[in-house]
Amino acid sequence: MPYSLVYGTDAVIPVEVGEYSLRCSNESGPNNDESRLQDLDEVEERRDMAHVRMVAQKQQVERYYNKKAKVRPLKVGDYVLKAKTQAAKNPNEGKLGTNWDEPYKITATTNKGAF
Repeated sequence: MPYSLVYGTDAVIPVEVGEYSLRCSNESGPNNDESRLQDLDEVEERRDMAHVRMVAQKQQVERYYNKKAKVRPLKVGDYVLKAKTQAAKNPNEGKLGTNWDEPYKITATTNKGAF
């Protein structure tokens, strides 16, 4: 949980504190101190595990996206669209104006993949 990753313990709502739930009534002074120290020791491990899960999820999303993406190499003679910059947009067109300049034809390539 994000709260436990930040603060090192689970959240306790005010109702649990006022009504003495089983969760709050079992905690005593020395036992609570030992439990807190153990939780603080485990915080780094929890953060590492959360980081591992986050990286794994990003890799899964990347694999899913790349599976659907079709790579098409560009070559001389192809037409491409160039995105308009905010300065080049006509303010009178509003949000329904075009986001692209006219199509450009590729006439030459360089050795580093620039056209």
